[in-house]
Amino acid sequence: MKSTLAGAEGSPTAPGINATIVAATAASLPDQPHALARARAFAEPLIASETLDTGENILAHADAVAAILKSIGGSEAMQAATYLVHACQHLNKPQEVIAKAFGANFAALAIETTKLVNVQRQARAANAKAQLIEDPAAQTENVRKMLLAFSRDLRVVMLRLASRLQTLRHYASSKQPASLALAHESLHVFAPLANRLGIWPIKWEMEDLAFRFLEPDTYRQTARLLDEKRVEREGFMEGLRSQLERDLNQNGIAALVQGRPKHIYSIVKKMRGKSLDFAQVFDIRALRVIAADVNGCYAALGFVHAHFTPVEGEFDDYIAKPKTNGYQSLHTVVRDEAGRAVEIQIRTQAMHDHAEHGVAAHWAYKEAGAKGYSGVSASSEYDAKIAVLRQLLAWERDLSVPFATKAREGNQGLFEDRIYVLTPEAAIVELPQGATAIDFAYSVHTNLGHRCRGARIDGAMVPLNTPLQNGQTVEVIAAKEGGPSRDWLNPELGFLSSHRAKSKVRAWFNALAMEQTVARGREAVEKLLQREGKTAMKLDDLAVQLGFKTAEDLFEVVGKDELSLRTIETMLKPPEPALSQDNYVLAKKTRQQDKASDRGRKSGVLVVGIDSLLTQLAKCCKPAPPDAILGFVTKGKGVSIHRSDCSNFRNMASGSPDRVIEVQWSEAKSSSGSVYPVDVAVEAADRQGLLRDISEVFAKEKMNVIGVQTQSVKDNRGGTAWMTFTVEVAESGRLNQVLGVVAEVAGVRSARRR
Repeated sequence: MKSTLAGAEGSPTAPGINATIVAATAASLPDQPHALARARAFAEPLIASETLDTGENILAHADAVAAILKSIGGSEAMQAATYLVHACQHLNKPQEVIAKAFGANFAALAIETTKLVNVQRQARAANAKAQLIEDPAAQTENVRKMLLAFSRDLRVVMLRLASRLQTLRHYASSKQPASLALAHESLHVFAPLANRLGIWPIKWEMEDLAFRFLEPDTYRQTARLLDEKRVEREGFMEGLRSQLERDLNQNGIAALVQGRPKHIYSIVKKMRGKSLDFAQVFDIRALRVIAADVNGCYAALGFVHAHFTPVEGEFDDYIAKPKTNGYQSLHTVVRDEAGRAVEIQIRTQAMHDHAEHGVAAHWAYKEAGAKGYSGVSASSEYDAKIAVLRQLLAWERDLSVPFATKAREGNQGLFEDRIYVLTPEAAIVELPQGATAIDFAYSVHTNLGHRCRGARIDGAMVPLNTPLQNGQTVEVIAAKEGGPSRDWLNPELGFLSSHRAKSKVRAWFNALAMEQTVARGREAVEKLLQREGKTAMKLDDLAVQLGFKTAEDLFEVVGKDELSLRTIETMLKPPEPALSQDNYVLAKKTRQQDKASDRGRKSGVLVVGIDSLLTQLAKCCKPAPPDAILGFVTKGKGVSIHRSDCSNFRNMASGSPDRVIEVQWSEAKSSSGSVYPVDVAVEAADRQGLLRDISEVFAKEKMNVIGVQTQSVKDNRGGTAWMTFTVEVAESGRLNQVLGVVAEVAGVRSARRR
């Protein structure tokens, strides 16, 4: 029967394993008497007859994984955990059952590992095609999920690496092809993880096995080339090794010379990276010299270069200039008398341990004392966890940097664009480079960011604008309530770096400003209603009449002065009854003396050849300077002034041509700032907010609207609205410009003067 636990992933490995992982994980699994035997006996009835989706028996897989864990120094408790992980899926309430039998720690590990396995299986199924692209960014989401799981429970790291290695071994031994997605993930995600954590044997074997499934033809060809002259090469290398070791010691240079293993994937990678043929790959024949001290390293280098021929351009001094990960060694390639190239690495024993174990191996050793490695304290289990987390962060960052960029930059600046810091509970938080404690607070929770008032970094109080560094532990000191400071938005002060934090602070101040704007608009509208005696009117109803969804929307535009209160006032007044053509608007009254003459001047119209005649602007056409105008003498109401193209005027003139007189606009009046009422007719597709949008145009153009009449009719076009606006203008030419703007409002079909 096949198990649903897919993707569970084991030969004894050589020494050189990173003990930090063991130190950081073993402490979290308390040793129990006979835990390994008990766990196997507990799981055997559940998994003995089950198989993984790879076809491997689950119990056999768990046995192999436990053996791998043992070979890299895992405790019996860690080995026992692998059986419980596989038993977990066959239990109705796994967390309760395992916790009761083995404790909460074992239960948490089983559940966490099972979750991660399922997530990875789903990711491989969904992104199999994407993961075959030679780009680390394609793995980002999967890798980050793994990273978060590892940060919660470091024991998962060991179990996943050992399980994945065993899965590859099973495919190899059963001569089955592994899926390309699984092999690609092994090569580009799991192997770099093992490399970062200093678990070199797993890294080398996993690389070779994954490469075997990804490029079987290249793998077989390289293996055949290695095997063709293996006996001859091994004989030559053993003779060279013993001779060099003897010669060095005889010349007073204490040294141990070792052969170096050859790994197919590393050979192929070097061939491709440097465009070399197989015969040109130097480290097919490779030796390692372990000297007593740094002086001994350079003495050995001088001896090698004196007795062999150095290959130009193939010398690197990583002792004087270590790599960014702390690696130190002398690398050189020389040729013997027969012209055969040999790569030689020269280092001290301490440098060798560092290269074999990885930098994290030195961080949690109790033997290292309080200072640990490179000044990193290693006096507690927490320090061990932090040490491993730093390597996990570096691993994730490696995979996020495109290969081309890494090659171009020589692996420099891996943390240029972002950093990872830790909460006091050792949870990982991702931030942009240059982020501060305020950025950190906003990434945890918006409300925490608003209330942030101080911060501790690695236990020490720091200013809020202190840039955070990768791997630091950050603790936020927050007020019970409050908001951000405007100083945080000043880029010169350096309080904020992340876009998220900046947007949250701006949003807070924008919301505060909006509250003030709405309050100001509400106050203005309520005062207007009181003045007009309309206090009983519902504010939401008023907003809908003006084309707004809610009263809050109306208050907002009024508070921003985007909608004139006069528009609202006009809406509140009942429409005036229609007037006949004989009704006129009288000009403003002034002093009673010289009444007729004064009124003539007030209208801004002069009757040619006659002074002191009463004139009135006809309401039917509402003329305004500089319209062409004519006068018509009425009975008892003076001279009515019409536009020359007025249809009413033409009708009256045809019946009484003798009452038509010539008139003109007064120059003095046109320059005195007077305004004239004119009617504007607008036809548009009916929609919500149309009246508001057109009114806003007049308001922005500083043109006062003193009257509005609207009518809507449903038709085959969805509905048509006719609107008549009465606006005050100083001259009609300005009106033509505004009508052009009105015509551009959405839905407006025509806008013209009546």
